[in-house]
Amino acid sequence: MGDASPRTAIRILVVDDHPPMRMGLVALIRSQPGMEVIAEASDGEEAIEVYDDVLPDVVLMDLRMPGVGGVEAILAIRKKHPEARVIVLSTYDADEDIFRAIQSGAKSYLLKDMSTEEIVSTICEVCAGETTLPRQVAEQLNRSVERPPLTARERDVLEALVKGRSNKEIASSLEISEDTVKTHLKALFLKLRVRDRTGAAVEAIRHGIIHIK
Repeated sequence: MGDASPRTAIRILVVDDHPPMRMGLVALIRSQPGMEVIAEASDGEEAIEVYDDVLPDVVLMDLRMPGVGGVEAILAIRKKHPEARVIVLSTYDADEDIFRAIQSGAKSYLLKDMSTEEIVSTICEVCAGETTLPRQVAEQLNRSVERPPLTARERDVLEALVKGRSNKEIASSLEISEDTVKTHLKALFLKLRVRDRTGAAVEAIRHGIIHIK
């Protein structure tokens, strides 16, 4: 009896909303001994349903997808299956994205331009029960942890600022006074370590605090 039977292979669910990327990941995994793709999903909602059907050993999960995103999918899967082992595989290296992914229960966070060797070794490590992060991703995560958290209202103000809204427009849309908007902006500048609105917008986008749709 051979060593690499289907029952001993690492069973993987691949989740990505871009067909060419998903096909590439599937081909990469199928080229590796001891690994097999048992299912695919094109968004977070489908991933939740498919996970229940196939119960994979490891999930490779894209982060930003239309509808139900990666973080929401991870939370939903782990609510029913706390033992689920999910690796986020994303194009984005913003520290806020990494923080949210790990906070939701992902066991690792990889970038899509990482080497085949790094992706394969991480799959093996996570399947073995480890939580692992590449050095550059860990450094990004540390930056997010070190930054003071923003309140929900501060995030609302920051999102409006990124969209180019004036203080008066922000105040009107959030039904608060302009003085309150100015107070929130001062707090944002302090937390983001910037001096003005432009700096705040740049930092918000660079670190993935606010996503431009």
